[in-house]
This record gives sequence, structure tokens and C-alpha cells, in this order.
Amino acid sequence: MSKILLVTGSSGLIGSEVALHFALEHGYVIHGIDNNQRAVFFGPQGDTRWNQRRLEKGLPGYVHHELDIRDRAGVLALLRELRPAAIVHAAAQPSHDRAASIPFDDFDTNAVGTLNMLEGARQACPESPFVHMSTNKVYGDAPNRLPLRELDTRWDFADPALQNGIAEDFSIDQSTHSLFGVSKLAGDLMVQEYGRYFRMPTCCLRGGCLTGPQHSGVELHGFLSYLVKCNLAGLEYRIFGYKGKQVRDNIHSLDVARFMAAFIANPRMGEVYNLGGGRANSCSVLEAFALVERLSGRPQVSRYVDQNRIGDHICYYSDLRKMRSHYPSWDITISLEETLRQIIEAHHQGTPA
Repeated sequence: MSKILLVTGSSGLIGSEVALHFALEHGYVIHGIDNNQRAVFFGPQGDTRWNQRRLEKGLPGYVHHELDIRDRAGVLALLRELRPAAIVHAAAQPSHDRAASIPFDDFDTNAVGTLNMLEGARQACPESPFVHMSTNKVYGDAPNRLPLRELDTRWDFADPALQNGIAEDFSIDQSTHSLFGVSKLAGDLMVQEYGRYFRMPTCCLRGGCLTGPQHSGVELHGFLSYLVKCNLAGLEYRIFGYKGKQVRDNIHSLDVARFMAAFIANPRMGEVYNLGGGRANSCSVLEAFALVERLSGRPQVSRYVDQNRIGDHICYYSDLRKMRSHYPSWDITISLEETLRQIIEAHHQGTPA
């Protein structure tokens, strides 16, 4: 009997990468949940129907479910029907800027939608590993209180103890998160609680900048994808504060899918991992400009806005040591430069990078 993997947000960057990886590399039959809510949140540029069609055309046996994870009865009915061997929950309202204007949609999607998925799993398949895409925004702006040093093109941590980045024991409390950060934190804590309280195999992956050639990047979400789109089209990219030296760590969606596969093969209960590119795959906005300009041969058009985004990080990169210690066969395999090459190539081929 074939193993079923249920993926929410299956037409998005992570969901589609997971669908392909688990089907082609691990023999799963993929069922995807996606109602193209990204287009509602971000307009036509956020539309992911093209990615849905790509999966339906290129992935044998793929089954799409036009379901909103806020539909509690629908979620429960589908989980009882499928009883999947594993669940990857990647559906979300993903922008902290957008959340402020749609607080109910944001919380209902990120917090209540996650609860719907968890309770459905508990009733239908409590033994099946449940992987939740969380975010580093659960830490709020507390990383900004860390001592920083200013370098020519970036900010960096001043404390040598942070040379590997932010670890999972960093405080999630008493900081400004954005409404998005709060809704994702509520879901994150619920995933942990179902793991610990009900002894279910769950984990939260607190993502940094997740990226790759299948990303439908927009200004409010999708750092490298949107930056490349602006560079190649000659559009203005707005830098929001911090002198353009704010630092993010970038991880290719395939390396995300590979870690999920490692966890599902050997799950733990109520775990948390900071999932990003680490120091090696980190860059500032200014450094990203220089790298993209070198790869594309085109100048980056930009405008500086002095006001930073509320709750935004000045410097953040993930400490990957816990992930590597729990799953030593996993590591980052795709460099920042190679990731950008793929995004640029996808754009040239007409894929919404």
C-alpha cells in the first residue's frame, strides 16, 4: 500500500518542493491542500496556480484538494479519509507587513488553521509525523537587543558566543513580533503542545529566509526572489532601514525538504529547530545586491526608506548545530550563489521567480 503525504500550502515554494522531493525520492503519494490564498493576500503577483498546474502535470498520482485550512470540518473529513503517513503543514499567511491590515485572516490562517490540522491529525492519524513550517519571527525583535558590530556591508553579532547564530533556546517573550509573528508563535506553541501533551511526533521548523526558483516573490514576502525580479526587470527595490546592512540567512527549499524527510524517517515529539542557511548562507541587502548584479550583469535599482519594518531583525542567522546533531546525515547542500543562479534562470525561463 502506498504511503500518503499530505502537504498544506502545496502550491507554494516549500509545499511544492516537498511534494516533488517526497514523491520522486521517497515514493510517497502526494495529496496537496491549497486554495491559492496567496493571491488573495498579495494580488496577482502572489498567484500560485502555475505551480499547482506544474505539480498536476509533472507528478504522477498527485491529488489536489481545493480546501481552506480554516474550514475545520473540511480539514477533519479529509484527514479521516486519507489517514496520511505524514503531514507537512506549510500553508500560512506569510507576511508580517500584510498581517497588520488583515489581523483576523492572519490569525485564523496561521493559528486556528494550524490547530485545525493538529486536531484533525490527532483524531485521524496521531502516530503520523507532523512537520510545521514556523518562522524565526517567533523571536520577535529580541535579536535586535543583542550587541552588534557594524561592518562595511553588514551588521553582525558582537558576542563571539553567537558566531554560529541564534539557537532554539533564545527568548520568544516580551518583544515586538508583528501580528504575523504572534499568529505564527501561537501555531508554533500549539504544535509543540500536541507533541508533548498528546505524545505526537511533531516538530516546528523556525525558518529564516526560505527561497528557491519556485518562489512567487512579492515585496512583502520573498526577499531574494523579489530582489531578482526587480533586478532583471529594472524595477525599484525599496530598502527599509538599517542602512541596507540587515542580515538574513537563506536556505534553498530543497534543503528544507531534505530535513523534513530526515525528521519524518526518525521523528521526535514536540521538537523545535531553527531552519535557515546559517552563517555561510547569510547576506545583507547590500551584499545580495552585489551578488545578483554580478550574476545577472544588470545594475540593481533601489531606493532607501529610512523607516525599518516593525519587528524586523537587524541581524539574524540560524544556529544549525542542533539540527546537525539530531540528524547528522543532513546539512546545507546548496550555496547562496547557486540558489541565486537558479532563481535568475527560472526567471529567464518564464517561471514566476
